[in-house]
Amino acid sequence: MIALLTGKLAHKSPDYIIVDVNGVGYRVQIPFSTYYVLPAEGTTVSLQIYTSVKEDAINLYGFTTPEEKELFQLLIGVSGVGPKLANSILSNSAPEELSQSLVRGDIARLSAIPGIGKKTAERLVLELKEKVKKLSIAPSEQAAAPAPSDDVMRDDVVSALINLGYKESVVQKAVAEISFAKETTVEAALKQALKILMK
Repeated sequence: MIALLTGKLAHKSPDYIIVDVNGVGYRVQIPFSTYYVLPAEGTTVSLQIYTSVKEDAINLYGFTTPEEKELFQLLIGVSGVGPKLANSILSNSAPEELSQSLVRGDIARLSAIPGIGKKTAERLVLELKEKVKKLSIAPSEQAAAPAPSDDVMRDDVVSALINLGYKESVVQKAVAEISFAKETTVEAALKQALKILMK
């Protein structure tokens, strides 16, 4: 079972990355919280890995910190929450923000995440409130990679949000409200879009 991957970042997108380890490319699914702090393509990256094994597939989920991976594992330990939904939860809410929502019992905030209804939100709070208090998740800041063109960036943001479960019409409306300035990165655009969608 793969627990850690270190190699060249061969491909980077909001949904997944490809890590080249001695000529072998590993496709790793990531939440936005990890995407935001990734270095530029072509540089070395090291990720904590959770390996999800099913009858028909083996999927890798990557995280920049052990705490982030631990939070992911806590989420999938809750009945009704699989790796895909846990990944979506971390994409919609930064680890430290998610921890605060769980500790405070913020059902409204958790229910706003696609795929989570009120009952699931209540179950998450009930089962994880005490467990997340033991995690020490601090915000991580790293230099952002150079920004792609507006059209490519817009497509990346739209695609990533649709994959999270938002309807295309809602996503297009939210993305239309974002101002793509020269210095805007995909990471910044995603954050802006999520803020609009979570209102």
